[in-house]
Amino acid sequence: MNDLPTKISLGTATPGGGFPLYGDAAAAAVNETDPSLLVQTKNTAGSAENIRLLEADELDMALVAGEPAYEAFAGIGRPTSNLKIIAAIYSSPGMFAVRGDSSAKSVRDLVGKPIAWGTRASGITLLGKYVMDGLGLDRESDFEPHFLDKAADGPVMLAEGRVAAQWGAGIGWPGFTAITKAGGRLIGLASDDIEKIRTKHNFLKPIVVPAGSYPGQTEPIQAVGSWSYILGRVSLDEDMAYRFAKALDFAHAKLVERVEQGAETRPENTLAASPNLQRIHPGVLRYLADKDVDSIA
Repeated sequence: MNDLPTKISLGTATPGGGFPLYGDAAAAAVNETDPSLLVQTKNTAGSAENIRLLEADELDMALVAGEPAYEAFAGIGRPTSNLKIIAAIYSSPGMFAVRGDSSAKSVRDLVGKPIAWGTRASGITLLGKYVMDGLGLDRESDFEPHFLDKAADGPVMLAEGRVAAQWGAGIGWPGFTAITKAGGRLIGLASDDIEKIRTKHNFLKPIVVPAGSYPGQTEPIQAVGSWSYILGRVSLDEDMAYRFAKALDFAHAKLVERVEQGAETRPENTLAASPNLQRIHPGVLRYLADKDVDSIA
């Protein structure tokens, strides 16, 4: 009899970003909840590499931001991907962070300035490209772009004055937490900017960052963004996906204790954030049906 747990490899991103924070928390919560599973996280270059590793069957599951997932599913700049959604994990509103002594109040105030956009392979960095494009700006030619080796480098560059702003996304994003703890502040979008962006890129959704989401943030911030996912390789066993989805659901309280963004990791959100049912892994669909999540046939 084999009592060894089923190992699941979970790709995250570079140290210092939101994906390693979330991935480690999710792995620990799932492993505690279902000892028959052993989720092991692996640092990667981020969403773009995670898609490649999943397609090569070198990872079982991986965290992928909404924009790279959208491009992969739609076949934008690459062949259409058939990777499957295991869970929608959290929404990612894109924003800039500046130092407390910055005079910048809007995106337009940052045009021509040095910006830390994140790592090249990060979905957050790609979100910045789409948001700027929706505003009629180019992420590289209308700013002085800085692309990072590690997500954690950005807040240091901002603190030292080497960049005027850090682009990032999410609620509880580590880079923004570090910047706002040091007295920095966040810059979102005006309502007409959101409308303009969504006219061009309607897969981006309006998201409000509640007041108090970050240190010193006294007002809600308007932004746009998308849902990040845990995606699974196409060949992932149906039973494994079912067991993982069930454990992640049952581990919800443990997950939220470890990472605030885990509050959005619910089966209902997986259904709502998926482009269609065919994109959801069959094992996860079976769990959603067992749980009687709305609209599952």
